[in-house]
Amino acid sequence: MKLLPIAALLLLFNSASTAIAQTAPVDLLRKNGCMACHGLVHKQVGPGFAQIAERYRNDPGAAPRLAEKIRNGSVGAWGRVIMPRQSLVSEADSRVLATWVLSQPSVAKR
Repeated sequence: MKLLPIAALLLLFNSASTAIAQTAPVDLLRKNGCMACHGLVHKQVGPGFAQIAERYRNDPGAAPRLAEKIRNGSVGAWGRVIMPRQSLVSEADSRVLATWVLSQPSVAKR
């Protein structure tokens, strides 16, 4: 009988941590202001998400590199445009964002 409250507590904790880890990419885009510089399809200040996906579509190592660029910034990947560091974006969130960006359909399919 004493195990039941402990099991319920563990289940509650696991559900809460899973919900935190599964933040929707769209919520992360809003929370971190990504749309201030990036469009869904076309360039605003920086390239559109579909343009980024198109460039890296056949690159199996793109997701971790893109996640790193989100957190650390980059210069010169898209001309003279600077991607400022986003140090407030967690490593986990940067991986979610990178995976989402790379999943965007090609511009021609839109």
